[in-house]
Amino acid sequence: MSRIGNRELVIPAGVTVAVEGNKVTVKGPKGELSYDKNPLIEVKEVEGKLVTKRPNNNKTTKQLHGTTNSLIKNMIVGVSEGFKKGLEAVGVGYRFQVQGNKININANFSHPVIIPVPSDIKVEQVSNTEITISGIDKQKVSEFAANVRKIREPEPYKGKGIRYKGEHVRRKEGKKAAK
Repeated sequence: MSRIGNRELVIPAGVTVAVEGNKVTVKGPKGELSYDKNPLIEVKEVEGKLVTKRPNNNKTTKQLHGTTNSLIKNMIVGVSEGFKKGLEAVGVGYRFQVQGNKININANFSHPVIIPVPSDIKVEQVSNTEITISGIDKQKVSEFAANVRKIREPEPYKGKGIRYKGEHVRRKEGKKAAK
């Protein structure tokens, strides 16, 4: 059984957490995030640590307890350090071009795919085939990276496509394995 909800979250220096009713607001050097928590879960600040408590042991309350704790932890990490996702394009002619607030992607289509970058996300071009997506909201950074990857997911035969940095693509042998 998971006990994620019972962990105490240490608030780093330079980060302030305000709990007002059902709204938890976290401010830090990189920005500000807020979350509307469920009224069943109680969030308190005790001696520089954040503690979440649940009133009973119902299944849904336990789930909300762990989820709330994880979301608040991600907010604290986001405003203090931020989140990054790296993407790489593998294959001949696969490349990225960051132009202002748009990403121009060549992924073996007859046309380039252009994706607008949301205002709260920053995209850096490391090389022609690598980009880094960063921001303070883990959910938005991961979702944007997944949407870019979805344009051309890595295929199992030659490994071509857009993949996360360090992602292992399981390869298949193909027709010659039949004999």
